[in-house]
Amino acid sequence: MATLHAAHWATSLTPSSLPPGVLNAAARSFYNWVGCAVGGSSHPAVSIARNSLSRFFGAPTSTLLGSEGLQVDAQHAALINGIASHVHDYDDTHLETIIHPTAPVAAALLSIAQSLDRPVSGVEFLTALAAGIEIECRIGLAVWPSHYDVGWHITGSTGSIGAAVAVSRLMSLSPEKTAHAIGIAATQVTGLREMFGSHTKSFHPGRAAQNGLLAAILASDGYTSSMQALEAKRGWVQVTSHDNRLEEQMARLQAGDQWELEKNTFKPFPCGIVKHPVIDGCIWLHGELRKRGLPLEALNKIQVTVHPLVLELTGKTQPVDGLQAKFSVYHGGAVALIYGKVTPAQYEDAVVTDPDTIRMREKIVVTVAETIRTDECQIVAELGAGDNTIVRHVDHAVGSLDAPMTDCQLMEKFTDQCIPILGSEQTKKASDWCWNIAAKDDIREIGRFL
Repeated sequence: MATLHAAHWATSLTPSSLPPGVLNAAARSFYNWVGCAVGGSSHPAVSIARNSLSRFFGAPTSTLLGSEGLQVDAQHAALINGIASHVHDYDDTHLETIIHPTAPVAAALLSIAQSLDRPVSGVEFLTALAAGIEIECRIGLAVWPSHYDVGWHITGSTGSIGAAVAVSRLMSLSPEKTAHAIGIAATQVTGLREMFGSHTKSFHPGRAAQNGLLAAILASDGYTSSMQALEAKRGWVQVTSHDNRLEEQMARLQAGDQWELEKNTFKPFPCGIVKHPVIDGCIWLHGELRKRGLPLEALNKIQVTVHPLVLELTGKTQPVDGLQAKFSVYHGGAVALIYGKVTPAQYEDAVVTDPDTIRMREKIVVTVAETIRTDECQIVAELGAGDNTIVRHVDHAVGSLDAPMTDCQLMEKFTDQCIPILGSEQTKKASDWCWNIAAKDDIREIGRFL
């Protein structure tokens, strides 16, 4: 009865039942997501999607973030905002599953909220967001790691279910209709890891948002699915994974002693999170070289020891463009050493193909060790003069659970992404409004700022 348990839990959730820490985590997740969506709105993948689909746009109810107030129908807004928010790989991460949880859920939820003919308060919106993200992450934990190992992009495959739950909660659907929405979403499994490094990776959370929204809308009008969509022999969990901890996760959900949403983390760098320790360490090394008055040319070799997942997920040695470079630990380390920072600008195609970048990538040697954690790395830089070396151990990379991004860092990230799109004055207004979302009377007003 896991499907119905999830539905009953979500429909019973109220703003007053949310612990303060969960409400804050939901607000920070939404804030970070908006910044990523605006920052990604000018990416070619988003422009192609918007232009290709414009002939099919319906009644303008929902804002395309970062598009000068342009509104389209809710379904296309969910898709395109979902793509935009993930295209730079700069959004959030639930580290135990590598799900990027907010993109599919928030994209669907904002689109439907703006289309309603009634106000939606900030706390009502955040309650629905928390419900969707929590179910999404619980289902991810139930099938991790075999679901991911076999090739599913877990953000897309769980995201449609999380989006359906969130929209169902906002629409005040009954537990039965919410269960049907979960089933309709579950049958729309989206996302293959083979697509990493292409436009289609960001399509996954966008399509998941669209699928989840569609599922809830259909269910609201009586469209049915299996009431055992998650747990049945031929249901979502059994079909997509060799692991099955669904009942365990539903029991933990009901117990309510730990929220997965509170474990959500935010990326300081726009790329695969497993290589963040290397970037963190190489940024430090850049500063150390400057402190010693040494040029980059003094580096002969940079020996990096990392967790095995780093090479599995980001082992591309010769990326040819920015999207591929997001899955290259070699590129991440190289640009961190050259620029002393890693932002979306360091993943422009021209930077990836720059001869200086290529030469620096070739100096980086990566080895794996099972004893290294995913948020840890060891860097040994060999210098040209004699046997000199510089050693840096990153115990917990910035952005990890043990070294989370501060509120000030999140605001700086939001501002850096939005100013090129919105301008300084509008970015400040947008930042202030989104940061204080819990106090807002109507989420639909967000379109005035974005």
